[in-house]
Amino acid sequence: MLFPSGLTLKNQHPEQESGRQRFCSMPTKRHYKILVICYTIILLSSTLSGCLSDSEESNNQTRTPIVLAFEVSEGMLESETNPEMLAEILTQNSRFDFTIYAVDSEAAILEALRFGNADIALMDSGAAWIGWNQYGLQAFAADQKSDGRTYYNSLAWVLDDSDIAEAYFDDDPLTNPFSLMQGKTSCHTGWLHSTGMMVPMGFFLGLGYANVIGDPNDIESLRNTIFQFFNENSSIPEPGTQYYGFSGALRCLSDGSGEVAFAKDNTVSQYCTTENGNNVEEWCLDASRYVSLEPFAKTPSDVFMTHSNFDDDLVISELTDFLIDFSSNEDYSEILYNTLG
Repeated sequence: MLFPSGLTLKNQHPEQESGRQRFCSMPTKRHYKILVICYTIILLSSTLSGCLSDSEESNNQTRTPIVLAFEVSEGMLESETNPEMLAEILTQNSRFDFTIYAVDSEAAILEALRFGNADIALMDSGAAWIGWNQYGLQAFAADQKSDGRTYYNSLAWVLDDSDIAEAYFDDDPLTNPFSLMQGKTSCHTGWLHSTGMMVPMGFFLGLGYANVIGDPNDIESLRNTIFQFFNENSSIPEPGTQYYGFSGALRCLSDGSGEVAFAKDNTVSQYCTTENGNNVEEWCLDASRYVSLEPFAKTPSDVFMTHSNFDDDLVISELTDFLIDFSSNEDYSEILYNTLG
């Protein structure tokens, strides 16, 4: 189900239902430097709102075109994850005509919204926050996952035989597992991803473990900051590559390419155990080999964004109502999971 942002709420339902996709609002703050960008995202937390009532709009009403920017990776168009399938189903069940504006990165999603090539997009909260701050993009809903949470716990994963794990478990106040990460090869989920990059880097910058390398007002300086604090072999993967996303970061750690992976708290259980009927990925080590450190912070989940010129409150309200209804329909849960995750 969806939770809206910036709309009048009604029929609040505090209970959660597993297997449903929902959305919530995302707080925002202003930034001037990379430290503030990263550290502010650490401070972001999801604000739970009640469900909107069911939409009773008819397909016979005047139809409104909606262009959805979507990050498309290699092979996606030839599988059940094809976003065109989602657009077709959304169109058939609403008064909106959905079309897909395919891009290859979240940076390209930001540009598509900024220049009006797309109307809406679902994106990582870190990139969404930057889009709001730099380009005036607006959030109107955020994803609530099947476990009922509207956030992830962002944390570091290491292997049990590492010096970081040893320092974490030794009960010695003089040893610091986070300081031992300096010089290690890090595995991130992707460029500007909140859980896998922005939040942990905000932690390291905010507490003085790392220093900004380059212009602190240029977000691109974050890349050099990562390479300087960790090392130049650190993984900042592109979409569609094997180390991209939560599973990719954990795979990077598992196969020895990296020494610390930044991901969410349920990454190991999701990909390397049979919990909740999951399949164990072939690259996984035994689940007992993975050690998670204390969380850096709670990271808001993915966010639906729109550009500032898409300011018809009625359309946004109707669109949100429709998405709420659609996400609550069990007949479409599989297509939502395959395309939106």
